[in-house]
Amino acid sequence: MDRRSLIKHAGIAGVLAAGAAPAVHAQATIRWRLASSFPKALDTIFGAADVFTKKVNEMSGGKFSISVHPGGELMPAFGVVDGVQQGTVEVAHTCPYYYFGKDDTFAMGTAIPFGLNSRQLTAWYYDGNGLKLFREFYDQYNIVNFPGGNTGAQMGGWYRKEIKGIADIKGMKMRIGGFAGKVLTRMGGVPQNIPGGEIYQALEKGTIDATEWIGPYDDEKLGFYKVAKNYYYPGWWEGGAQVDFYVNKAAYNALSSEYKAIVECAASHAHTTMQAMYDARNPAALKRLVAGGAKVQAFPKSVMDAAFKESMALYSELSASNPNWKKIYTDYSNFRKDQNLWFRFTEAQFDRYMQSAKL
Repeated sequence: MDRRSLIKHAGIAGVLAAGAAPAVHAQATIRWRLASSFPKALDTIFGAADVFTKKVNEMSGGKFSISVHPGGELMPAFGVVDGVQQGTVEVAHTCPYYYFGKDDTFAMGTAIPFGLNSRQLTAWYYDGNGLKLFREFYDQYNIVNFPGGNTGAQMGGWYRKEIKGIADIKGMKMRIGGFAGKVLTRMGGVPQNIPGGEIYQALEKGTIDATEWIGPYDDEKLGFYKVAKNYYYPGWWEGGAQVDFYVNKAAYNALSSEYKAIVECAASHAHTTMQAMYDARNPAALKRLVAGGAKVQAFPKSVMDAAFKESMALYSELSASNPNWKKIYTDYSNFRKDQNLWFRFTEAQFDRYMQSAKL
C-alpha cells in the first residue's frame, strides 16, 4: 500500500473512531425505575413492561436500564401516577382510566363505554390527533405519555347470578375499572374499584357480586371461574383498552435525543406485542374455561341499550362541564364516527362472514 493510500484509509478509520461510533457509545449510563399497576403473575399486561424495558436495554447497548416493579412493591397499584408526577419513579405502566378521579378525561386514554376498538384507538393516537391532544393534557401532570399495549375488546365479566335484564343490574356490587363505574351507577349498579391482585378474594367472600377484568387468558389465571360461573360478553365499556407508559417530564427532557427515540420505539414495540399476546392466547383459554364449567353468554340487548343510552348522556354532561373532556372528546367522537362507517364495509363484514364460515 502506498503512502497516500495509507493516509487515506487511516483518515477514514479516524473519522469512524472519532465521529459516528462515539455517538452511540458516549451516551451516559441511565438507571430508571418503572412502577407497574399490575401483578407480576399476569405475563400479558404486566409483561408489556418487561418487553419495553428489555428493548430499551438492548437498543442502548446496556447503557439505559429500567427496573420493573409490580403493583404494591414501590407504591400502591393506583399510586403510580402520583409517583411519576412527583418524580419518585421515572416511569409507570398503567391504565389511564384508573385516575378518572383526578379528571374524567383520563378515561379516554384507556377506554370509555362504547368507544373506539383497539385498531381505531391506535389509529387515533398515531395518525389522528390522539397523541397530540393527550400530550397537551398530561403536561398539566408533568407526564409524557406513550401507548404501551392494548388488550383488544374485553369480555363482560363474571357474575354470581345470571343477567336477564336491567333489573338484575340494580343493586349489584361489581368490580369494574374506573370510569365505567359511572355508567354502571346510572344503571343502578354499585361499582367497586379494586386492584387486580385483590379481586378473587372479594368475589370469593361475597364482598362483590361480579367482576370484570380483561379476557379469558388473564381471567383464567386469576381463577374467577371457580367462584362465579356466568361469563358475559362483550365488555361494552372496553372495546379496546389501552395501557400507557407515563414518563416523568423532567426525566424525559433530560434524555439525549437518541435515548428519547429509544423510549419511543420500545414503547411502540411493547404496544404491538401486548395485543398480539392477547389475540394469540385468548382462544385456547376460553376453551379451557368452558371445559371448567364457565357459562358463556351474551348480555341481553336491553342491558346493552340501557348502557349505551346512559353512556351517551354522561358524555354530553361532561362536555358541558369539563373543558378538558370536551376538547378531546369532540375529536375522539368525530374520529369514532368515521371509523365505524369504514369498518362497517370492511372489518365487520369480513369478520361476520369468517365467523359464520365452516373452517
